[in-house]
This record gives sequence, C-alpha cells and structure tokens, in this order.
Amino acid sequence: MMVGGGSPAGEESIVEVRAFRSEDVGAMRAIWNEVVEAADAFPQVDSLLTDEEALAFFGEQTRAAVAVEPGAAAGSVPGMLHDRICGLYILHPNNIGRCAHVANASYAVASAERGQGVGRALVEDSLRQLAPHGFTGLQFNAVVASNEGAIALYEKLGFMRIGTIPGGFRSGQGIEEDILIFYHPALPEAEGRI
Repeated sequence: MMVGGGSPAGEESIVEVRAFRSEDVGAMRAIWNEVVEAADAFPQVDSLLTDEEALAFFGEQTRAAVAVEPGAAAGSVPGMLHDRICGLYILHPNNIGRCAHVANASYAVASAERGQGVGRALVEDSLRQLAPHGFTGLQFNAVVASNEGAIALYEKLGFMRIGTIPGGFRSGQGIEEDILIFYHPALPEAEGRI
C-alpha cells in the first residue's frame, strides 16, 4: 500500500507499508529500541539486543510490517537503491483463548520521521489487516495520556476511548501517568479505505 502525505516543508512524501523482510530487521531493531529506550510510550523495559533476537520477536507476531520510502539511495554503495525504513508495527492477539479474536498492536516511528504521516500509514494498514487475520477489532491497552500525537491520530481514525487507568504507566523517570484504552472494530474485508 502506498500512502502520500505532506511533509512539514510542504513536499509530497510517499511511504509504502509492507510485511517485514529479514533484511529489514537491523533497521526495525534500531527504531524499536529508540522507542523502548525513550521510556515514555512502550511498556517494555528491555531493548532487543541482537538482530537474531529481533528476528525471532518480529517473526512471532501475527503480522509485523514496515513503512518504507521505496528506492532511497543506499548509504555506502553508489547508485544502489534500497527501501529506507521509517517505522514499523506489530499485530497480534490482545489475549488468549476466548479473547484471541481481538487484536493488539504497537507502532514505532523513527524520531526523524515523526509528524510526516508515517504513523497514520501504519495504523491504517493495521486496521486493514484485522479481518484478513481473523480479528474482529483492535484494542490498545496502554496509550500513555501524554502521548497527544498518538491520541489525536487514533481519535481521528475512529478509535473509541473506552477507559482510563490512573497512574498505569511508570516512565523512565519514575513518573506515573494515566494510560488510556482505545478500541476500533475491524473494517469489512471489502473495505479498502479508512
């Protein structure tokens, strides 16, 4: 899926969201770890230490996908083009057994790419992937209340805020913040747009 979005400079930027490939894992690990180490959005404390560990983690998800800028120039090889990874998401059951039909997802966007529509492209793709993977909806268990950009995006895309857990998130600085719970039903499989 290709998504166009305006950049802050007013230029048109295009990202593609696709299933991850093994060659993406190094960049995925760096982006994931950047969010984990910021300690202000993800519940995880530990970074993914090796590409092998990251490959196993991303590979065990129902779907792991990346947002890429297709055909960006490769850093050290003149004339070589590759996909520059801007962000990623993971999609998996939110719970087990009788609750496994509701999904959960996590999104990570490289700090240099934030505010350019990458997060929106990732969330929209994950919503389109729900029904094909047997999910009836998407539940976020722990959106940190100070993550205003994510909250605005989720609400713009039709997520319902269904609850608050006071002090449910402890930041890397030890500050307790509220976490919000959001839900979005799966789109009909025939529906291709959000």
